[in-house]
Amino acid sequence: MTAAARPAPAVLRAFRRPVGALAGAWLLLVIAAAIFAPLLSPYEYDIQTLKEAYQPPSAAHWLGTDEFGRDLLTRLMYGARTSLSVSAIAILISVLCGMTLGAAAGYFGGRFDRLVTVVVDLTWSFPEILIALILVAIIGPGTTGVLVAISVAYLAQFTRLTRAQIMTLKGETFIEAARSLGAGSGHILFRHLLPNALAPVLVSAMLATGDAIILEATLGFFGLGAQPPTPSWGSMMSAGSALLFKSPGIILFPGLAVAITVIAINLFGDALIAALDIRSRMRPPQ
Repeated sequence: MTAAARPAPAVLRAFRRPVGALAGAWLLLVIAAAIFAPLLSPYEYDIQTLKEAYQPPSAAHWLGTDEFGRDLLTRLMYGARTSLSVSAIAILISVLCGMTLGAAAGYFGGRFDRLVTVVVDLTWSFPEILIALILVAIIGPGTTGVLVAISVAYLAQFTRLTRAQIMTLKGETFIEAARSLGAGSGHILFRHLLPNALAPVLVSAMLATGDAIILEATLGFFGLGAQPPTPSWGSMMSAGSALLFKSPGIILFPGLAVAITVIAINLFGDALIAALDIRSRMRPPQ
């Protein structure tokens, strides 16, 4: 793997860009708030205090309270735990499975490649939300169902991308040299092909995480995600939709959290693409 293609130094270079630094700072802030929510908030996310319901933002409750008197900022931080962890873990599973299938199909070819291609193309033809709804309907609502649904919904994307990368790389001179020196298929795949195919997949995974957050929020909004009293950004928006004119903050703040976080992921992803110089490396030679 070339120095320009190594993901870790590229992340640092992405932070040196103004847009990347701003987007990365927001993402680090949200992740820190999700991890340290019990330490940052003096309130419990599930304790109801009905006499404090519908309070506006104040010194005691920075974002106000919801219909049950629960602190909105606290629930927003705990909701970030659910939304971010489910989305990130689902994309990680999808990446690992997709890279395994795509690498095997692209390298070995034959009937296995044709089978994987047919299944992936069939899955690719359906919108992610439709696949997710079908799987959640089969598995049942809850974080487990959403986790599986998002993983399967984005599996085709990473399988196709990895397969294309492997098929391009396996004809390169250094692969032929490794094969002529007696390197086995496993050595070639894990030491030469996959490391060089990793950077585009990681960038795609980061951008897909933003889409997964929206998908998780959508399922949560429909009541198919995390079940009460566990908060998620989607379920919080669902609860606030009926109270839009009475207490708009209940739906506004989690909606803004979703929107800003997804925008930050996309902006940081663009900065990472520039740092990795993927576009110029994928451009055909003149």
